Amino acid sequence: LFFPGSHDSFSYWVDEKSPVGPDQATAIKRLARISLVKKIMKKWSVTQNLTFKEQLEGGIRYFDLRVSSKPGEIGQEIYFIHGLFGIKVWDGLKEINNFLEQHPKEVVFLDFNHFYAMDDSHHFFLINRIRSAFGSKLCSVECVEYVTLQYMWEKKHQVLIFYHYPLYQEYSFLWPGNKMPAPWANTTNVHKLLQFLETTLEERSRYGTFHVSQAILTPQVKTIARHLIRGLKNTLVHRNLPMILNWVKAQKPGVMGVNIITSDFVELVDFAATVIALNDLLLEEDQSAS
Repeated sequence: LFFPGSHDSFSYWVDEKSPVGPDQATAIKRLARISLVKKIMKKWSVTQNLTFKEQLEGGIRYFDLRVSSKPGEIGQEIYFIHGLFGIKVWDGLKEINNFLEQHPKEVVFLDFNHFYAMDDSHHFFLINRIRSAFGSKLCSVECVEYVTLQYMWEKKHQVLIFYHYPLYQEYSFLWPGNKMPAPWANTTNVHKLLQFLETTLEERSRYGTFHVSQAILTPQVKTIARHLIRGLKNTLVHRNLPMILNWVKAQKPGVMGVNIITSDFVELVDFAATVIALNDLLLEEDQSAS
């Protein structure tokens, strides 16, 4: 199937009042003592406008998650992070679980792919939070090809957790990060991005893994310097999303097609609806085969 996802899914709210996150360079942390700097950082850290609940209601089913402890804070609380700290991970997990409770046939992918300022005790704390939030909804690691919607419905599973840290080996419900490759173009040029997406699709593993196509443009230092006040959305996203969406419309789901695709500001175009509708091509193939 072809699933829509969001990039830095949690970044609809970041805290300008908290310290700059440990994912940032020392020079940025020094600069951020100036209050205006954090306001500018926010314009480049926020990649989504919609909450988890609103993204789920809009059709998003894959969530790209970066998390961190808050250095100097007592306890082991874990927060979402993208330059600045976001909400507590626990609050996000509860919001997602509330949606799943109301929609028992829906399935989500939660991809924990960046960890900052976390030792093993922080990881144990987070993993226990994940287990507490979802319980029996968690799908144990299985051969990827077995994980159909029918399989998930029969088992009453709704959540696949991908965990890019060695402790995944100790838990049956944590899928290794290498089962969810997400190659990154790291470019501001939309033509280079689309070429990269094409190339990485051709290189996609035929069996054994899911696959994320990151349809996102990444600002470089000079991009931010030239467009400080405009921010990510006004500098890169608004102008290029229509061309990216046209590429999406031309894709096919299936073994060597697109599997999961992520975007910034998913509500700006009919991103999720376009991706979901492409699954009709699979139904057409089934009908023509039979």
